[in-house]
Amino acid sequence: MSKRKKNVQLWIEGARLRTLPLAIAPIAIGAGASASANQFSLGLTLLALAVALFLQIGVNYANDYSDGIRGTDDKRVGPLRLTGSKSVKPQAVKNAAFIFFALAALAGLAIVLLTQHWWFLPVGAASIVAAWFYTGGKNPYGYAGLGELAVFIFFGLVATYGTAYIQIGRFDLNALLGGTATGLFASAVLMVNNIRDIDTDKHVGKRTLAVKLGKRWAKALFFAMIWLPMGLLVAYPVIYPATFFAWAVAFMLIPVTLIVATAKTPKELILALKLTSFAALGYALLFGFGLAAINFAI
Repeated sequence: MSKRKKNVQLWIEGARLRTLPLAIAPIAIGAGASASANQFSLGLTLLALAVALFLQIGVNYANDYSDGIRGTDDKRVGPLRLTGSKSVKPQAVKNAAFIFFALAALAGLAIVLLTQHWWFLPVGAASIVAAWFYTGGKNPYGYAGLGELAVFIFFGLVATYGTAYIQIGRFDLNALLGGTATGLFASAVLMVNNIRDIDTDKHVGKRTLAVKLGKRWAKALFFAMIWLPMGLLVAYPVIYPATFFAWAVAFMLIPVTLIVATAKTPKELILALKLTSFAALGYALLFGFGLAAINFAI
């Protein structure tokens, strides 16, 4: 394998592509909500998707950099980290994070110029600031147990509701409830990741919510996070019949629940993390389709 090809593979792995379903999920529901209101715009949806994807990759590189220079990733279990493994210079990883933040900002600016919703500028700035200070800065809030809350807000409510609002231009209950569901799934992915790392995080002083709660209660909260979105579906098929298909995600959540409930080692939770991420995407695509399909019902 050539050195260039190896470097490309390192950067792809550092981008943590397996987390991208969490960026796509809120956009899918926001688009579905817009379609159900007969206000769908492909261009605005694609721009919102660009913001979400660039921001997700940016936060992944930022997390890699900040945890790496602190030594948090020195003894972690899981996929390779660029900085922690010393595969890439820390400054290069930091630069990559800010490049993707800049790309997200440009896509967001395009949305603002097209929609004239200028109040999205501070929302976008807050999203980038939150992405950096999750593990960056002198007092990262991710080390204080606030990571799940931030993920719920920005990768749930803000991303989903924002995608719908730029197209509909008014309050939409479907976007709000859908954002709650995607936020819970995104928080669940972070929670199971932190449950996996609970012992190493304790050792380096990273006080995640999982560390604060302890393994037993952290798992209980994780179960609530993945099953509450299913509860939100209960009444939906009455008005939006096609949303019934989103219940198929339960067939992924059952094994996730069993894995997390019985896991004895950190490595066992890696599969649960991946399944939860794909369950979030499956839920969003099926729920979003179910909302949009109301306009095609005969």
